Amino acid sequence: MTARRMSTADAAWLHMDRPSNLMVVNSLLWFDEPLDVERATEVVRTRLVERFPRFRRRVAEPALGLGVPSFEEMPDFDLERHIHRRALPAPGDKAALQDLVSDLIVVPLDRSKPLWDMYVIEGYGTGTAVLSRMHHCIADGIALSRVMLSLTDDAPDAGIAGGEVVAHHGRADALTAPVRTGAHLAGAAMHEGFEIAAHPGSEVRGLLGRGAAGGRALGKLLLTGSDVDTPLRGAPGVARRVAWTDRIELEAVKATGHATGTTVNDVLLTAVTGALHRWLAERDSVVDEIRAMVPFNLRPLDQPLPAELGNRFGLVYLSLPVGIADGRQRLKEVHRRMDAIKHSPEGALSYAILGAIGMTPLPVEQRLIDIFTPKVTALMTNVPGPRQPVYFAGTPVAGALGWVPASGEIGMGLSIFSYDGGVTVGLQVASALVPDPDAIVTSFEQELAALGRMARSRARRAPARRRQGGTRSRAGKE
Repeated sequence: MTARRMSTADAAWLHMDRPSNLMVVNSLLWFDEPLDVERATEVVRTRLVERFPRFRRRVAEPALGLGVPSFEEMPDFDLERHIHRRALPAPGDKAALQDLVSDLIVVPLDRSKPLWDMYVIEGYGTGTAVLSRMHHCIADGIALSRVMLSLTDDAPDAGIAGGEVVAHHGRADALTAPVRTGAHLAGAAMHEGFEIAAHPGSEVRGLLGRGAAGGRALGKLLLTGSDVDTPLRGAPGVARRVAWTDRIELEAVKATGHATGTTVNDVLLTAVTGALHRWLAERDSVVDEIRAMVPFNLRPLDQPLPAELGNRFGLVYLSLPVGIADGRQRLKEVHRRMDAIKHSPEGALSYAILGAIGMTPLPVEQRLIDIFTPKVTALMTNVPGPRQPVYFAGTPVAGALGWVPASGEIGMGLSIFSYDGGVTVGLQVASALVPDPDAIVTSFEQELAALGRMARSRARRAPARRRQGGTRSRAGKE
């Protein structure tokens, strides 16, 4: 039986699985029309299973637990074991979908078969939703986002077969990265994380050789202490809850950023920070800052994905100033902090560390992972999708969202996904810590609206200041 040995980084993610935090990348597409399930199944067969071997291979652990696991061909692979049809309970609305997704994402994947599943959820309003669950050992969220987009087309009448998955490297602001569409959206720019300048994995040795800068980054990764205790931290338990915003118009967020001299990401992160400030304040638990972990891309985005996929990303820390009550000052501080990490070598260094962890025996590996996870409270990701509408099996995609897993006892994951001129922000939380994620989502929407009002007020005052300045100048000349 053909088998391919995992990379040590892939093995690390495989062995991070715990009942309280499954290492599964969950992504959700929803449609305003019923999905042609038979056609969708053939798209998945042709563009996913036949193109990427890991989707038809299962995991084989080494004898006696010594060494690195492998992917081996699944005898008599059956696609029907991976695509499941579910009826959404009444009333078939967003709340019902959130409940069903919350239940499904805590189910461990069956290790006797390839580690992925897809649920076609029928009866979501007038249409359908599709939940995809893929283990992190298959690939990182960046690669899996590109894989999922390869299932879509820029026209409803496209054929089943699609071209290769290639991404075009976008601009510095991830949410406004340009998308080059082709017959199947192969040119979509897919990033995970907040578009921090990427350092290819081959540069790790160079980063380590940068002297003081590399040493400081390595020290920060290894020596940073545990994050401050708040109600957002603790034993997460098994139960999870998901919640997400309604569609947010991207142009409105861009206008806020333009008026304040900040980026789209700065504005969205400031609204997230403000929502967490409110949540903590209601529990008399406001602290100066909490630390988030942000995935950092290390894979060249202008090249096709390798058939074997795999994990090629690192992680950086981002401290969110939840103690700042004033929105204007909070935005200024988030902008400063984002600028400070954009050229950090932490991402490439953390990838090297993860690879080293994956080489250790399983008990040692799990102990080493426990050193890292207490350092943060949340995991935050950002994936910019196509600027234009896309189609899955001929049906237009109405919206999309995805969550990458948070290892150890991290109890909160936040995701941002932009698509067709809109943005959706979603939460995945441990129910034991945050039983009311909808409250945080509502606060986020209120904080974002407040930032928009502040920006419009600032824009209205600017012409008046310029006119006053001109009058004073002329008076001085007289």
